Amino acid sequence: MDMYRYPSQFIRLKKQQWDKVRTEWENELSKIDEEKEQKNIDGQKRNLFNPFTKMRRKLFSGDESDEFEEMSQGDEESTLLFSFSKRPDSIQEMKQSFLDSIFSFQMKWASSTIRERSFVDDHFYDDPYLKYFLQRFPDTYFVLYKPVFLLKQAPVELEIILITPIATLCISFLEGEENSVFMGSKERFWIEKNGKEEKKVLSPLIGLNRTEKVIRQIYQLNGIELPIKKIILNRSGFFDYPFAPYDITFVDKKAYEEWFNSMRAVTSPLKFVQIKAAQSLLTHCHATYIKRQG
Repeated sequence: MDMYRYPSQFIRLKKQQWDKVRTEWENELSKIDEEKEQKNIDGQKRNLFNPFTKMRRKLFSGDESDEFEEMSQGDEESTLLFSFSKRPDSIQEMKQSFLDSIFSFQMKWASSTIRERSFVDDHFYDDPYLKYFLQRFPDTYFVLYKPVFLLKQAPVELEIILITPIATLCISFLEGEENSVFMGSKERFWIEKNGKEEKKVLSPLIGLNRTEKVIRQIYQLNGIELPIKKIILNRSGFFDYPFAPYDITFVDKKAYEEWFNSMRAVTSPLKFVQIKAAQSLLTHCHATYIKRQG
């Protein structure tokens, strides 16, 4: 509803919650070292990481109000919105548990407003690619995950769109068997080779070029100047495309770590042109929703 307000609010709230969860966890570790009484400590852990806090019930009970609005106006510093039924044994385990809790909240936040709500297909909650973008990249990136645009009143599904502070990325995953090689060409179908086995796959260039064209038209219509880049991502295999188009970035197993680290290293804050770009794209997206009661 308000691209110029909610993203920064969400980032701030998430950071505050993470700081508090981490502090609680570290304090609990200190208690473990000091007391050295495992039975008593187990009881304290259950109390500390009780998953049924009042705020958590409120967030996930289907309340008809705008939960994010209420959260952001509340006492963000002292209220712990997310807790765990099992105490994490390491900082990495705790981070993942926290991100999984946040993920459920993000899905609800992204599909609801004060007046409308959408029903999200269950498979999105287990979609590894969606979790990959929401959990592994900076929160200053906007993710349009396979958005459906209305073009001349016809719905068209596009590739994944990542709007960063410095560019708009059109991303297509092309992953197959471990260490397989995708033979690229200008044809409609590419070949995936794995040893002696071969099979045809639809060229990712078709969807990427369509996505770039739609974005470029919308940006030109709204006077937005933000570079548009096209990326084909294959984390488990390789590409073989000797005369590949110059405007496509191929990220395969050899180049993945460097690309991934460079994406995570971007520290630029949200930018006005980035928010404006996201808003312009959302305006042309197709939404399916129902009105809230009352």
